[in-house]
Amino acid sequence: MELAELIGLRPVPAGGVLVTLTRRCPLRCSHCSTGSGPLVREEPEAAALERFVSSFTAADRPEVMMLTGGEPLLRPGLVASLACSARAAGTRTALVSGMFFARSSGLPAPVRRAVRTLDHFSASLDLPHEREVPRAAVFRAVREIRELGVAVSFHLTGTGEDDAYLADVTADIDRSFGGTVPSLVNEVRPFGRAASWARPARTVPDGEGALPCAMAAWPVVAFDGTVLACCNQDTVDRRPVPPHLLLGHVAEDDWSAVRARSLGSPLLRLVRTVGPAHLRQRWSPGTPAGSYCGDCRLLAGLPEVVAAADSLASGAAGALLDLTAARRQHGQGPVALVRRHGCAAYAGLVAAPGGGRDPRPATEGAVS
Repeated sequence: MELAELIGLRPVPAGGVLVTLTRRCPLRCSHCSTGSGPLVREEPEAAALERFVSSFTAADRPEVMMLTGGEPLLRPGLVASLACSARAAGTRTALVSGMFFARSSGLPAPVRRAVRTLDHFSASLDLPHEREVPRAAVFRAVREIRELGVAVSFHLTGTGEDDAYLADVTADIDRSFGGTVPSLVNEVRPFGRAASWARPARTVPDGEGALPCAMAAWPVVAFDGTVLACCNQDTVDRRPVPPHLLLGHVAEDDWSAVRARSLGSPLLRLVRTVGPAHLRQRWSPGTPAGSYCGDCRLLAGLPEVVAAADSLASGAAGALLDLTAARRQHGQGPVALVRRHGCAAYAGLVAAPGGGRDPRPATEGAVS
């Protein structure tokens, strides 16, 4: 599974699920949005996650499961278990890692076994990460993973399109991998340890009118097992969760229930279709404007917005509206999506020629 396909599925309602395996991480990166580190222990119970993923069926499943953290490869056995269970239902698995293991001379055996069960592997690389794991070591590990037949990419983070680090690292990736490995480039967000120093980041295009939110498409399993409708870090971390953004809990709900709540919510349908800012402006103009995501968290407390959503987006008409908006965004492609939600100047890198798979034949037993 190449990066462009993975990103292209992001606007599809319930087309994927994000699963955070742990807040633990061996690294102490200064920009970490989740506040992860070696001493943090918050993580969902393995048994609850395994039960939740085992509820995927061939007829009712996400197309892709994205495993993240913290550092998901601190639980390599769980990574392999979840990926194999998901594959049995037809769901592909992607994982993003901080690459702590790259400091070893080769892939540690537990990491190698876990990686071989994946359909896509993404390596986080940015200036704070490089202070903990050298770039050359990350490149070496990515090459080794690629040789297993697993598609690879880089997840890069910087301070914006004028960041000299981003210019340097993207050029180095291009040289080192012959332009065949794609990259997703995002801007540092003012969350977690970056909250005190990162500048506010653009999450949607500037302008008036409807600005659909693709980030409300995939359910998100948070560090405590709560399932949310949004990956915004404030929403993931804050409790209580706004009612319209709460989809359940992995200890109590299966995929079918979570998917039904996500797809059936009139308010979420309109968030995905026209965006929260438009909803506030159109039906609650007296409510002070906040950030794009801040507006979204307020919506369930605005009776006029809830009433408008129930009137406009309930039933079959609402489902068709949601589907039409998703198809439009999906049809625009992954580069357009990254221009809206990532670092626009580098959006084209998600579709690197040749993708992220080793052009040589995969080794015996490798995931293809």
